[in-house]
Parts: sequence; C-alpha cells; structure tokens
Amino acid sequence: METFEQLLEKSTKIHGHICAGQVIGVRMSIIGLREIGIDNPKAQRKEFYVLVEIDRCATDAIQSVTGCSLGKRSLKWLDYGIMAATFVNLKTGKAARITALEESREASKKYCPEISDKYQQQLEAYRIMPEDELFKIQAVRVPVPEEDMPGRPIRRMLCEECGDWVQDCREVVRDGKTLCRPCASGRYYQIIEAS
Repeated sequence: METFEQLLEKSTKIHGHICAGQVIGVRMSIIGLREIGIDNPKAQRKEFYVLVEIDRCATDAIQSVTGCSLGKRSLKWLDYGIMAATFVNLKTGKAARITALEESREASKKYCPEISDKYQQQLEAYRIMPEDELFKIQAVRVPVPEEDMPGRPIRRMLCEECGDWVQDCREVVRDGKTLCRPCASGRYYQIIEAS
C-alpha cells in the first residue's frame, strides 16, 4: 500500500482541498484495512466492504484510499452523523469499527501548540497523533445480508403503484401489492403535475 502522505495527496485531489477530515479518513482507512487483513485494497477490492456513518470529508478519503464506492456496492452510507466507519472482510467475516475521538480536538493543542488557527492545528496534529489518542478501534461483527453484497442485483421487482423498478430486495409487500419504499412509506420529493 502507498504511504500515508501519498494516500493523503490523492484523497485531497479527489476531495478538492486538504482538511482535518481528510487526514482522519486516510488514517481511519489505513487502520481499518490493517485490522481486517487487507494489504492491497486495489487487488482485494471484492474482498471487503465499508460502512460509513457520516457524510463529511472523511468519507471522501475513505473512498479514495479503499476504492470502495456506492456504485460498486462496496461502500454503504448510514446517516448516523458519527465520524466512524466499519471495515468488513467479506471472506473472513473479520470487522473493525473505527471512531474518531472527540477529545482529539482538544488534544491537538499539545501536539502543535505553535499553530494558532485551530483547524490548521488539528490538521497537523492529526497527522502525528498516536492512533489511540485519535481513534477508538473496536472489533465488531457485521452480518452482511445477501442483498447488500457487491455484485449484480439479486432480483428486480415492479412497483404496482408507480411503475418504478426496485432492485436488491428493497420492495415492500403491503396488502398483497408489491410497492417501492416511496409508495409504501412516503416520498422525500413532491411530484409536480404538468399543466
């Protein structure tokens, strides 16, 4: 695997700027991959899966380092608002959840006291801070349902209400009708009728 600095440089290009979240995401990925026994994420890309719990800068870094993506179904986003990611080895079942510690923000002051801007201070401190001061690392078990595995869809079903096609067992059966989730539970959008 490439060095931390090389991975950070690539991640920064994809993300568009350097920030503390990029440093956290790159370090989180290195640790997560190590913990689940993935040495070469590019060559082993079909052997692991990552769940991210926040839609912030670190997620771009995780995608950059691991090569996982929503489109490949190897990256899942859970809208928890927690700076955490879980790395799962699909062959061995070994999994690790890595969480950025809130205390690291304050701890960054002791690593880079000469930097007055707190964001720059955090960015630089997170590069050198020992991982046990920056992260909580937990061995976890993550059951991955067959319908969430990377690869081709298991099945496609037609929503009997709106006509949209639903993939990967996301349909809902209600009163004997096959429905998409928006028809079953409500949409996040409103349809505007053409006049």
